Amino acid sequence: MASQKYKQYSVLFSSTLSFTVCFMIWMMLAVVGIPIKNELGLSETEFGILAATPVLSGSLIRVPLGIWTDRFGGRIVLFLLMLACVPAIFMMQYASHFWHFLVIGLVMGLAGGSFSVGTPYVARWFPKHQQGLAMGIFGAGNAGSAVNKFVAPALIAYGTWHFVPTVYAAVMLGTALLFWFTSYSDPAHKVPSSVTLGEQLALLKDPGVLRYSQLYSVVFGGYVGLALWMTKYYVGEYGLSLQTAAFLAACFSLPGGVLRAFGGWLSDKFGAYKVTWAVMWVCWVCFFILSYPQTQLHIQTTDGGTTALHLGLNVTVFTILMFTVGVAMAVGKASVFKFVADDYPANIGAVSGIVGLAGGLGGFLLPIMFGALEDITGIRSTSFMLLYGTVCVSLVWMHFSMKAKRTDNTPARQA
Repeated sequence: MASQKYKQYSVLFSSTLSFTVCFMIWMMLAVVGIPIKNELGLSETEFGILAATPVLSGSLIRVPLGIWTDRFGGRIVLFLLMLACVPAIFMMQYASHFWHFLVIGLVMGLAGGSFSVGTPYVARWFPKHQQGLAMGIFGAGNAGSAVNKFVAPALIAYGTWHFVPTVYAAVMLGTALLFWFTSYSDPAHKVPSSVTLGEQLALLKDPGVLRYSQLYSVVFGGYVGLALWMTKYYVGEYGLSLQTAAFLAACFSLPGGVLRAFGGWLSDKFGAYKVTWAVMWVCWVCFFILSYPQTQLHIQTTDGGTTALHLGLNVTVFTILMFTVGVAMAVGKASVFKFVADDYPANIGAVSGIVGLAGGLGGFLLPIMFGALEDITGIRSTSFMLLYGTVCVSLVWMHFSMKAKRTDNTPARQA
């Protein structure tokens, strides 16, 4: 019989791999959507809707998935969820109208709900003082967004965008089967049946849950929104090819995923409040700089002539700033869920579902708002202006609502 420690790490590995693949599927339209946009002649707003549609269903399903995980266990819920997405992924290659993609995207997007299954499933296999790191390692599956940016352009270059859904459906099916045979269940991890659905949903009224939802809508919702938008942004702003744009966009997506484990370690060591506060300030500075649009100034000189002055970020500086934001958001995603594990140990599944829902809805709304702002103003950097405003709200809310945690935020200790 497998030892407890072997089971812990087998569950952690198989869950992280599964979440990586689910996130890769969830972000597929960030790359595949670009040739689809050209093929269907979509506007920027329509592209935002197309790319964000899977995020909507993946977000809305998070609350029930978190509750079902508490009730039935993460192993069976995650396995069935992955299987349910396979037919829709495969069928995307046959879509030919905008509404086809929206309907398929809604079903395919259920894969995004895997986070609310894996987080409590993994966390309950580890003691409290290791939960931040364990959830951070699992959350590193966000790097599936970067994997998509490496794999999808290569598949498109090999054939057409229609080839991508075929490969992704096979990968999802294979990963689901691997997960089933390398994961375990523990009846002790289930929430007692005396806990009702109404009691779990009542957490929506908890001020702490609402606060953590707002913070997560920035660090995770912002990450998802930018991950969906950056490839197209590079193509439009700097005139790059799809392959080069996707590669540079991965410079944001990759650290935004893999460094989540580092964020979990930092949260265990220094406490969730200090880490989250620092993350928000880093994002605030970066978004302020990124908000400045490409500007051409004509200055009147003393001799009656004019001097042209260009202000704007070149592709190198822009990528460095995006990399920095990716690192900060990776750390922030882990630190927010350290708050959840510390404050709601008996309802991690339900609370993670609610907080994950808020983050996912942020990821759904932001690409649509990015597209609408660009269509209205003609200025691409309005996307960063919007994000700058959301970070300002987070800093103010944290300052006034978390005074106690500023003075009493000791890291979890081993029992």
